[in-house]
Amino acid sequence: MIIDCHGHFTTAPAQLARWRDRQIAAIGSPAHAPDPDDLVITDDELREAIESNQLRLMDERGIDLTLFSPRASFMAHHIGDFEVSATWARICNDLVHRVSTLHPDRFAMGAMLPQSPGVDPATCLPELRRAVEELGAVSVNLNPDPSGGKWTAPPLTDRSWYPLYEAMAEYDVPAMIHVSTSCNPAFHTTGAHYLNADTTAFMQLVQGDLFADFPSLRFVIPHGGGAVPYHWGRFRGLAMALGRPDPESLLDNVFFDTCVYHQPGIDLLTQVVPSRSVLFASEMIGAVRGVDPHTGHHFDDTKRYVEATANLTHGERAAVYSGNALRVHPRLAARLTAAGH
Repeated sequence: MIIDCHGHFTTAPAQLARWRDRQIAAIGSPAHAPDPDDLVITDDELREAIESNQLRLMDERGIDLTLFSPRASFMAHHIGDFEVSATWARICNDLVHRVSTLHPDRFAMGAMLPQSPGVDPATCLPELRRAVEELGAVSVNLNPDPSGGKWTAPPLTDRSWYPLYEAMAEYDVPAMIHVSTSCNPAFHTTGAHYLNADTTAFMQLVQGDLFADFPSLRFVIPHGGGAVPYHWGRFRGLAMALGRPDPESLLDNVFFDTCVYHQPGIDLLTQVVPSRSVLFASEMIGAVRGVDPHTGHHFDDTKRYVEATANLTHGERAAVYSGNALRVHPRLAARLTAAGH
């Protein structure tokens, strides 16, 4: 089985964006905010959005199941206040849940959280619990920078995050560490802000003792870990200088995905990071959608790179494709077992 641990609903029907535009336009005038019931998207429209896009490419590329969450750049936690984010998260989570219900063998839900700059992360707990208990979410997306590129939030090791971690440990669900749109013109959203955040999150974990408090907590750092594999020696040296354990000690709790869009990048990732800590992913129909003129294949057809690397044995490759994902996402494993897979 091949499980893509990183997919977003980037092809949602246009009604979703139009409703969001109305919500943003009404910020500061609550009486003019659109009613969530005003958003009408039929099952047929959802099927068309998925079957002609993500599902078609999954079939073409041999991907069996995708962990599917709301569009990362649309989370935009920096827009409006907590109530705006809470309403938006509920709508987006409900929509992704419907996709996972329409295609239960092909999509498993990941939830976004209603984060807001300067607001206690504990305010996200009701939506986290609803997503897991009522919608069947098997993971959540956690934004380490709700400010949208201004980095006003405390590091992930700060105790203000602990209520979320306690709930994640209770439900045994991992978090993908994933920022959203950058409102800082110095940081391009997908070319800089995303990769900056991946690198920053890992360094925060190097500096702290989070997993001593939460030994079962699991984070997936996307986009191949940003700069982490490329600068592994730097992180090891910094850990030594700071009196911290070797970064490899984090790799029972921290995992990297394969959203790296060329062969040398996957080769480096699988050479540096132990195979037990690598999860297959493509983030298809995401930030990089074009065809690589050097290969004639889409940049985000990452299965080709995983297949071609010489750094994985047959057993390690199978673990990257599905075994590691099932270990990191036990609710997904239980769901597949119950379905007879």
